[in-house]
Amino acid sequence: MQNVKVIIWGLGAMGSGIAEMLLEKKGVDIVGVAGRPGKTGKSMYDFLSVKRGERPDLIIGSPEDVIKEKAADVVMLCTDSFTAKAFDRIKFILERKINCITSAEEMAYPKAREPELTKKLDEIAKANGVSVLGTGINPGLIMDLLVILMTGCCKSVDHIVSRRVNSLSPFGPAVMEEQGIGITPEEFRNGVKTGKLSGHVGFAESAGMISDALGWKLSGFEQSMEPIITEVDRKSPHGFAKAGNVAGCAMKGRGYVDGKLTIEMDHPQQIEPELAGVKTGDYVMIQGMPNINMVNSPEVPGGIGTIAMLVNMIPHVINARPGLQTMLTLPVPHAIMGDMRDMVHDEAKIVQ
Repeated sequence: MQNVKVIIWGLGAMGSGIAEMLLEKKGVDIVGVAGRPGKTGKSMYDFLSVKRGERPDLIIGSPEDVIKEKAADVVMLCTDSFTAKAFDRIKFILERKINCITSAEEMAYPKAREPELTKKLDEIAKANGVSVLGTGINPGLIMDLLVILMTGCCKSVDHIVSRRVNSLSPFGPAVMEEQGIGITPEEFRNGVKTGKLSGHVGFAESAGMISDALGWKLSGFEQSMEPIITEVDRKSPHGFAKAGNVAGCAMKGRGYVDGKLTIEMDHPQQIEPELAGVKTGDYVMIQGMPNINMVNSPEVPGGIGTIAMLVNMIPHVINARPGLQTMLTLPVPHAIMGDMRDMVHDEAKIVQ
């Protein structure tokens, strides 16, 4: 069997991290990289922290030049956060009969906000015999799949609190803009009112995934966001906030079942939290039979966690039946320490 073939679309913080992780794995080859016009014509290795060495060079091209029919087994799409914005790109990939894994947060459970686009993507994927999955560290694992997993030992569940206190420092410019990093508190509040700031993207998706998994029907969902104002200058690789400006965003989500608050999400996130004495961590608190109180501190780092989730789901997506997939419909994620080809089913078709 030939190596699993991967194309990366978008070579920002996530895309470059995926490339570096794939270069360390057995049984997989990066066969193409698609990027913005400013990066096309340049070597992929110009944007990585690893040296090319004896490896063949990979020149970044346009999506039209790189993503040809059956040119790879999977395209890793790292360009957008929203299903509506990613739709045309995902459609482009699927119609070339290639599986797609995307870091677009809303794609983790797209029917929560975009039921019609979800239906269309499922139809397109099935018509072309391929699958599409959106995943990451959150949504995709920490505030949804992990919560669902922990309910597996419960006889009954009455109330869920999922809390993630994390650092935004590993993420790229798109996330910095969505969170309002570096702007004034007044600009932040205006951005919330006008919808310019999205903050964390994924609460509705996580709540939808949890409720569907447990058989609950959400009667309502709401979320709020407040600025985290820094008292000291903070600088991350892709963001900067001077003292008095916004260094992060405190998000809360609330899901109601039969009018009762049943799912609570608490997600304060900021760049360089240690400069403010903030300890990061992931928390799952379930009231039920029995009660669950899971704590992981410090947090699972968002950058490497997202990169690993995307890469580790490659065999599962190749093996999956055609259509739109979620973390509920695929096997549980796990690290790939051996040859990736060994995790692909014999009946799954690998590009030859």
